[in-house]
Amino acid sequence: MTGVGYTLPAVLSVIAVVVAELAWLRTGLFRNRVYWLTVAIVLAFQVPVDGWLTKLSAPVVVYDPAHVLGVRFPFDIPVEDFLFGFSLVTATLLAWTASERREAVS
Repeated sequence: MTGVGYTLPAVLSVIAVVVAELAWLRTGLFRNRVYWLTVAIVLAFQVPVDGWLTKLSAPVVVYDPAHVLGVRFPFDIPVEDFLFGFSLVTATLLAWTASERREAVS
């Protein structure tokens, strides 16, 4: 069952965040250039740090091969890490944007 332990939750987290925005919150975050710039900045820091933490030559964090797809890019970073990173950052920004909108209404 390769990928079920970490890959499936990572994919489901992305789906949940995207559905929450498009079907429920509708903040317009995905149409905002500042959001995509924020994602690029997060990736600029995530790649070197995550690359160092997960490098196969001397890993700090070790993933059970039975729970990931085994696709690593760049610097031996499991692709699942990018999915969870996207979900966490986006969910936080969605919550922040939605709460600001509620405060403006009240």
